[in-house]
Amino acid sequence: MTRRKPTHPGEILREDVIKPLGITVTQAARDLGVSRKTLSELINQKAALSSAMALRIAKATNTSPESWLNMQTKLDLWNALQHEPENVSEFSQQRAV
Repeated sequence: MTRRKPTHPGEILREDVIKPLGITVTQAARDLGVSRKTLSELINQKAALSSAMALRIAKATNTSPESWLNMQTKLDLWNALQHEPENVSEFSQQRAV
C-alpha cells in the first residue's frame, strides 16, 4: 500500500481550528467541556478520537460528528493495514444437503 498515512483528527483540530482561532489548549478544552489533559492527548496524537469527543468538536465547530469520526476511521484502517494478518483465509462455500 503506497497511500500516505491519513492525518490524525487531533492534528486537524489543532492546526485548522485551535491555532487559527488564536485560542489556547486550555480555553479550547474549557469550551469543549473536557479536561486540558484529555484535549492535549488528542491534539498530540496520543489518543484516538472518541464518538463523544467527535460530538463535542462538531458542536463547537458547527461541523458533523461523522466528518470527525471518518478521519479517525481512515487512520485506524490505515494503521490496521500496516499489520494485515496473514493467517486469514476466505470462507469456503459449502452447500447444505
